[in-house]
Amino acid sequence: MVSSYDSLKLENQLCFPLYAAAREVIKRYKPHLDKLNLTYTQYIAMMVVWNEKKVSVKELGKKLFLDSGTLTPVLKSLESKGYVHRFRSPEDERVLLLEITSDGEALQEQATGIPEKIASCVKLDAHEVMTLYQLLYKILKKDGE
Repeated sequence: MVSSYDSLKLENQLCFPLYAAAREVIKRYKPHLDKLNLTYTQYIAMMVVWNEKKVSVKELGKKLFLDSGTLTPVLKSLESKGYVHRFRSPEDERVLLLEITSDGEALQEQATGIPEKIASCVKLDAHEVMTLYQLLYKILKKDGE
């Protein structure tokens, strides 16, 4: 007989293996990021800045699925380390922009091998990685996007 409490079992929760897997993967980043004096959140913020060179804080938050309350201390820390420069847009003072610095570009050089090191720790083949990636982004995608 199926109990009405079965839905409360940990093994029946989709969120739990997502949570645990995310923690496990992020834990594998830690030794590599410690060498760069970065947290995982700082690292993913820098990944966007490395690709965009200049980005609004609002756009960065959208790309990382983070609100401004979470992002602000991350960006302040990156700015204090000299990796980014924050400034108001000359066209619209309400827009806060983030721009990479030369130290931020140098940091990119130091970080180039990290994705491959992490990929080698995850025991999935290329097809499984792509399937997982697509499914995770399907979950993240908002209605109508």
